Amino acid sequence: MNEVRVRFAPSPTGHLHIGTARTALLNWLYARRQQGVFIVRIEDTDRSRSTVIFEESILEDLAWMGLNWDEGPDIGGKYGPYRQSERFELYQQKADELIRLGQAYRCYCTPKELEERRKAMLAAGLMPKYEGTCRLLTEEQEAECMAQGRKPAIRFRVPDGRIVVHDITRGDIEFSSDVIGDFVILRSDGSPSYHLAVVVDDGEMRITHVIRGEDHITNTAKHIPLFMALGYPVPKFAHNAMILGPDGGKLSKRHGATSVSEYRANGYLPEAINNYLALLSWAPEDTREIFSLEELAWAFTIERISKSPAIFDINKLNWLSGQHIRLASLERITNICIPYLREAGLLPEGGLSKKDFARLMKIIEAVRGNLTVLSEIPEYAKIFLGEYEIEPEADKWLIKPHAPEVLDALLGLIYNRGELDIEGGKKIMGLIRQAFKPLGITGKDLFMPIRVALTGSIKGPELPHVLNILDRAEIMSRIDKAIKRAQYLQEIREE
Repeated sequence: MNEVRVRFAPSPTGHLHIGTARTALLNWLYARRQQGVFIVRIEDTDRSRSTVIFEESILEDLAWMGLNWDEGPDIGGKYGPYRQSERFELYQQKADELIRLGQAYRCYCTPKELEERRKAMLAAGLMPKYEGTCRLLTEEQEAECMAQGRKPAIRFRVPDGRIVVHDITRGDIEFSSDVIGDFVILRSDGSPSYHLAVVVDDGEMRITHVIRGEDHITNTAKHIPLFMALGYPVPKFAHNAMILGPDGGKLSKRHGATSVSEYRANGYLPEAINNYLALLSWAPEDTREIFSLEELAWAFTIERISKSPAIFDINKLNWLSGQHIRLASLERITNICIPYLREAGLLPEGGLSKKDFARLMKIIEAVRGNLTVLSEIPEYAKIFLGEYEIEPEADKWLIKPHAPEVLDALLGLIYNRGELDIEGGKKIMGLIRQAFKPLGITGKDLFMPIRVALTGSIKGPELPHVLNILDRAEIMSRIDKAIKRAQYLQEIREE
């Protein structure tokens, strides 16, 4: 069997879009599943918009996702260079070769003339395409055009007849050459069009499979005869469905974050992004939903790429994100959380001592069950790291008649115990439950005043964790403040 070679070819004109990242992921999964080669190639022919900064950002995001590449602009490879801007001489050679073979010709039509014809076709209800104006120019006519100062582009002479795209996921898709028209392969300024550059690069780099979005199906119909004219083997194609926003429109900024860097900044783990993007595009053979990147590569089959548009559901992504946060190594999650806590003013700048880091790990362990993204950590960790204060919405539990009695009993139990641990915290909860059962104080009426006293909030981690993390003096101080607050609220109510 021939070695599978796939490529991901982003344009460095912006940050890595989440939909583009999905294309990279599918190619990477297929390469790894087939023990093949994954190539990153930079399509920077748009010299006015392409920047080194965006290229570096894209490569950084790919590396963050874990999509390591075997050949690329930073590591080289057998078929480099891997930036299109460094391959212009090759594109010119291939365009000249097509002219010599009679499979391309020079076109002297000006942009203004082409636009006027396009508008006329649209007005007549026709699909715009090049009419072949310069297809059969004589040498004399070409000389006259050059004398007028017209600079020619080069167009590919699309063969007459049917063009069939053999799509792995969609089956055969037929096109007529009549609706495609001869297309530009080299612009009048000498720069290659997307069509020429991508076909030459895929051919020279021995690409065996092209996995890309369904918006490229028409391009594929143009590329197949161009592969054949240049003498390259035609790769196998698989076109995955588009990702749409919840309103059914193209995924855009109005739907929320669209770049991988934004999801990184918001505290998503790469495994959550990979997991979600894979499920948006591909159906596993069972009902399983949680996958590591390695598990995705093992399970992935190109034939099961979805043909139906995928709706981007942020709630499903957040659910997967929470699952992966709970599966990840506690030490790793703690390290990722530190910058968020520092930004919120809950941790000082500089390194943490072993003791402080160990305590922080306990805090993360206590609260990560509540997290959907790691940027939420300050909200949940502030009960341990911030100044103690009772939130206004928590007063409704302290104003209840039995609240002072419950908190007095808790204070007594803490006072009579030594240092606490998780089991000790559970034991105290059990003793509280036992003591108040005869009085009919149970459930939320019992434990919500305790939660408010210990955390200042009506939500948060399990109480044994809280008792384990806060030191004994802090626990007693908080309970005392909550008792005073409860007494004050009840005095006001009685007035």
